[in-house]
Amino acid sequence: MNDPRPPLRSLDDALAELLDRAVPVLESERVSTFDADGRVLAQDVVSSLQVPPQDNSAMDGYALRCADVTATGALMPVSQRIPAGSAGAALQAGTAARIFTGAPIPPGADAVVMQEDCEVVAGAPAAIRVMRVPKPGQWIRRGGEDVMRGAVVLSKGELLTPAGIGLAAGIGMDTLLVARRPRVALFSTGDELVMPGDVAPEQMRPGAIYNSNRFFLRALLKRLGCEVTDLGIVPDRRDATIDALRAASAQHDLILTSGGVSVGEEDHIKPAVQALGELNLWQIGIKPGKPFAYGRIAQAHFAGLPGNPVSSFITFLLLVRPFLRKLQGATELAPKPIALPAHFIWARGDKRREFLRVRRNAAGGLDLFPNQSSGVLTSTVWGDGVVDNPPGQTISHGAMVQFISFAELLS
Repeated sequence: MNDPRPPLRSLDDALAELLDRAVPVLESERVSTFDADGRVLAQDVVSSLQVPPQDNSAMDGYALRCADVTATGALMPVSQRIPAGSAGAALQAGTAARIFTGAPIPPGADAVVMQEDCEVVAGAPAAIRVMRVPKPGQWIRRGGEDVMRGAVVLSKGELLTPAGIGLAAGIGMDTLLVARRPRVALFSTGDELVMPGDVAPEQMRPGAIYNSNRFFLRALLKRLGCEVTDLGIVPDRRDATIDALRAASAQHDLILTSGGVSVGEEDHIKPAVQALGELNLWQIGIKPGKPFAYGRIAQAHFAGLPGNPVSSFITFLLLVRPFLRKLQGATELAPKPIALPAHFIWARGDKRREFLRVRRNAAGGLDLFPNQSSGVLTSTVWGDGVVDNPPGQTISHGAMVQFISFAELLS
């Protein structure tokens, strides 16, 4: 008898379709550079000046002419003192200028000798003995060696980091044009769910569980710079699910749900989405995370995550995260795996593509969390990443595997 169910979509195909449908949000806003960390640039940042603005000293020491120091022990009078933030006069031949890190190189000087390589000669007038023969250009930072005037220092679509906003500030940018934050409506489904604080652990009814997914999904969305509308827990009824989806579709770019996307009698997400809009993706060939769904309701995108916490966590990182980055106009979407040795044995390759929770060890390899169940959220706290294991692939001790760090996936 033929199986009426369609084959599972591969992760690569599903992600490609998601990204194809993720048209970047066109609106942008100007924010203080102080507040731009984690935002996505909506236009190139072009420098109107060069950095450094002029040649300056890379060390505390003495600026001089190399032609005046041809041998160790040369005696030189100190003709001026140049602290950072001030400009010195042209250097007199046969003299040195006391100079500090960041101070402009005086005209005529072509090297800096660090103070550790000089001896101060006691008495007046001030003089030094140079104990190391300098080379032209020594300890001089050239004007424009960091940034040239007119250079694009940060590109449209770039995710701003602390270093990036520091660079922007360094060329005088007090504000930056960034993509508008995606507006995301979040809710969970399941009559078994209760909120921490509402019911004490000892008073939990049989079958009830705390809603952990709501907490980490909200945190993940916030990390991605989203404006989150938390709609709480929706009862396991089709009418309640339809009402929640319809209301959320009015003012949000994405509706994100957790639970209710499987095929049980209490799983109402799929028929509810189909009643209001369209369901384009359903069930992905990955483990954990098979029951993932994507569709549209009016102008809003819809993404349905599995209810099991690890499945929900992994599918968010692999599918929803790049989708949201694309909505913001980001250009770097895919995580960068690295090859590392497995310090474990995986003897039972699954027909689906697996994402095994692992942790790097002191020997440079990967240890495997012993329980890879989709309900064991402990594995995502213990681990610092996943092994991307192809379908049907077993892993022998020492084999090279593809590791994706959570730091990469959470950035």
